[in-house]
Amino acid sequence: MKENTAKFNKLDYQIGQWMYKYGKPILRFSLAINFIWFGALKVVWDSPAQELIAATVYWFDPDFFIPFLGIWEVLIGLFLLSKRTLRLAIALLVLQMPGTFLPFIILPEVCFENFPFVLTTEGQYIIKNLVLISAAIVVGGSVREREFIERDIKSADTD
Repeated sequence: MKENTAKFNKLDYQIGQWMYKYGKPILRFSLAINFIWFGALKVVWDSPAQELIAATVYWFDPDFFIPFLGIWEVLIGLFLLSKRTLRLAIALLVLQMPGTFLPFIILPEVCFENFPFVLTTEGQYIIKNLVLISAAIVVGGSVREREFIERDIKSADTD
């Protein structure tokens, strides 16, 4: 029994170490892919979100705004690819993300089948941005990670 526990602990440690070492870079590149992909679809007018964007941000000409938003998102993604431009990516993301929740305010009938819990596909598409925001917080927090480690600053979920 102790031998199995020791093997499990060793494997658990190795997996945890790999995840600790590579998790943030993988998260950063995943975010980059997301933003580049979704943004590029807007630039070439092939995004499933086009109608929702046009209806939500009705005060801008969609022929201008949707490609502009797409370029903005592609830039976020490209800036996420390098640690040197990470702060710029996060700044652009902070400016962009609040707008993604506007349909909940301007077009709630499009976001909910049954308010407040049953989301439409559009509502689900929007709410997933909470994951993107959380991922951006983790990635952005890595900018000064060495300094935080040196100062023995712990994560809020550290035991």
